[in-house]
Amino acid sequence: MAAFGTAAGRPLQGRGGSLGFRFALYATLAVVIMYLDQRQHYLEWLRYVLQATAYPVQLAVNSPPAAWAWLRQTFESRERLQAENARLRAAQRDLELRSLSYEALARENGELRGLRAALPPIADRWLAAEIVNIQLSSLRQRLLINRGAVNGVFKAQAVLDARGLIGQTTHVGPWSAEVILITDPEHAVPVRIERTGLRTIAVGAADATSLALPYLPANADIQSGDLLVTSGLGGVFPQGYPVARVTVVHRDAVQPLAHVRAEPLAHIDTDSEVMLVWFHADHPAAPTRASDSLGELKSGKLSMQPQAAPPRPPAAAPGPPAAAPQPAAAGLSCTDAAVGAGQPRDGHRLCGDRRLADLRLFRARCRGALSRIPPQL
Repeated sequence: MAAFGTAAGRPLQGRGGSLGFRFALYATLAVVIMYLDQRQHYLEWLRYVLQATAYPVQLAVNSPPAAWAWLRQTFESRERLQAENARLRAAQRDLELRSLSYEALARENGELRGLRAALPPIADRWLAAEIVNIQLSSLRQRLLINRGAVNGVFKAQAVLDARGLIGQTTHVGPWSAEVILITDPEHAVPVRIERTGLRTIAVGAADATSLALPYLPANADIQSGDLLVTSGLGGVFPQGYPVARVTVVHRDAVQPLAHVRAEPLAHIDTDSEVMLVWFHADHPAAPTRASDSLGELKSGKLSMQPQAAPPRPPAAAPGPPAAAPQPAAAGLSCTDAAVGAGQPRDGHRLCGDRRLADLRLFRARCRGALSRIPPQL
């Protein structure tokens, strides 16, 4: 009985795998799933469904601050609302006076730049979106907006505000979309210095108020205060949209590259609404993709299109060797001989018939000479 009780109290060996084996199995499975998602995009549909499922939860999590703000606005004092109303009326009058002068300047500018005014606007249409959630950490700089695939939003769509560029969409769900900011460390924007036209790349510095330009040489013509605009390369952002303004330019004599920092023009940390923009693909300032720069042009002058190479002339077919021309009798040409014989003046036909007869005679003589060669040779 004691021996049986001792054996029963011992833990059974072999039940389940060891911790090391399970860890290796789960790690291998995780690596395989990450590789398939990165290379083959097998988990796009799963991410789409999970994002649609998580959107109501995100709204519920963010609803208490919104409810509190609504209650606080409801119980505002009468005097504060009246003062704000008076201030807004004064600002409206000021804006109306300014708009009159702006309209006159716009008409004059349109007359002076008729060619530029004739071009269609690059922005085809736009859609306002509210920011539902924002992540501003050292590893992720992302936004969640309340517009998705049902509104026509697509992946890698440009997102702007009233001051400049904000970022582009990365994951699009049915009713929401995730936006990666230009300040995210995984994001890069092809930009151009407006003063000099120098092209470079602005990389996110994991800070909502800073961008890095790590690919400028030390002798680059850049200075503090320069405006950075989009260059139109990369196939996402059109050219000419403001991005940031240079704030720090540091050059070291022993370093080949300059240390340059820029401040984004968009108020990323205070914006409550953003704009999703669709662009005209045939506009000169539209973003250019690498695949569009190859092959035939889709628009433009016909003389500027790639032209087909002219065909080569066909090679002459090899024929029998022409026989040496034989002089006509008494030094006369073929035409003269034909005329003297009473035939019509068709020298070309007569010469051709004579050459054919000479060639046949030459072949007959060659066959006769070959038949007289002894077989022993």
